[in-house]
Amino acid sequence: MISKFPPDFMWGAATSSHQVEGDNFYNDWWAWETSGYTEPSGRACDHYNRFREDFRLAKEIGHNVHRFSLEWSRLERENGKWAGNEWKHYSDVINELLRLGIEPVVTLNHFTLPLWLARKGGWENENIIEHFSRFAEKAVLEYGGRVRYWITINEPLVLAFIGYFKGEWPPGKQSFEEMLYVSRNMLKAHIAAYRKMKRAAASRPGVSPPAIGLAKAVTAFHPCSGASIPDRISAHLRNEFQNHAFIKSAMQGRIHFPPYVSERLDGARALDFIGLNYYFREFVHHKSPLKENPFGWICSKAHHYDAGKRTEMGWEIYPKGIYEVIMDFRKYGLPIMVTENGISTYDDNVRIEYIKEHLRYILKAIEKGAPLKGYLHWSLLDNFEWAEGYKQKFGLAGVDLKTQERVVRGSARFLASVIERGMIPS
Repeated sequence: MISKFPPDFMWGAATSSHQVEGDNFYNDWWAWETSGYTEPSGRACDHYNRFREDFRLAKEIGHNVHRFSLEWSRLERENGKWAGNEWKHYSDVINELLRLGIEPVVTLNHFTLPLWLARKGGWENENIIEHFSRFAEKAVLEYGGRVRYWITINEPLVLAFIGYFKGEWPPGKQSFEEMLYVSRNMLKAHIAAYRKMKRAAASRPGVSPPAIGLAKAVTAFHPCSGASIPDRISAHLRNEFQNHAFIKSAMQGRIHFPPYVSERLDGARALDFIGLNYYFREFVHHKSPLKENPFGWICSKAHHYDAGKRTEMGWEIYPKGIYEVIMDFRKYGLPIMVTENGISTYDDNVRIEYIKEHLRYILKAIEKGAPLKGYLHWSLLDNFEWAEGYKQKFGLAGVDLKTQERVVRGSARFLASVIERGMIPS
């Protein structure tokens, strides 16, 4: 039994451009907010101007890796017109991380789209595959000599579900068919970007082969009743579709979600590592004949409210779930990185306990042979939490939105002590 994390383990936190930078005037989320659908993001954490301060904070609390996203809408405000000053800005961001000895992990798309592209249909328009892969190719040519780890798309099925089925995020659609169609386009965009990035890096002297992955939202799905065969089947199918279909498709070059199950792409692997974003468990219940609704229903919170404590987002705290999903994804034989894991809470002692218990199960996964490379907490800063606005507090550091003062929380210090010692205190 091991008691310490590997000496080369990657420790850090994650952010995304729209949630922390502020004043992203040129994307679909800014248009959504200013149309009254949610609280405006405004200046956010002013990270665009304060990134050096924030990275010094990360360094002080022991981080050796930081995940952030490029804001596509800043870099390509109009179709085909690159904004050189903005490319330089992100070059400065990367250089500052490297100067501090912090490894950059760069996400190309974290939910937002340039407004010009959104107005053309965004992910519903198949032309986005070419637009996105062109942007990805440009990014690796600009930064590939300094960036090893790339994530093409963050949580593709989350965006497809909330934006195109539930209608709670832009573009506000409510169509099951469109949800599946945009999921297909995201997969094709990922694969096209992967191919172009690899070719571009190979063509440029001094650019190392990029390690390219996806950040996949994963849930620990459990049957509502372990004794019910339909519940168990539905929980399994939920896991296969929501957790695995996108990854399996990228691994095999074949679409593995309905109605495109038989659609073959190029048949070659388009994934170098797997990013897992884990937050909670869900219980699955089947009420109708299995053939009519094989994926079942997610049980209401009231039905399983005593299963575990809930975060301010209403998500159940279930630390063992991170072990379950890591061990489940081990079968692909690829390196795994926890690219997001965190909690919205107003009680930092709860956050400390959350981190401690999840790390215990991560250490157990490593002990069992899981190829786990690192842990990135969500998030470095309290930030703009999409439709939830600013009321959710996920940060290792709090942010006073009026003064922009950062306040490092005890949970950040706790995680720093784990990083320094390489082990979890008893």
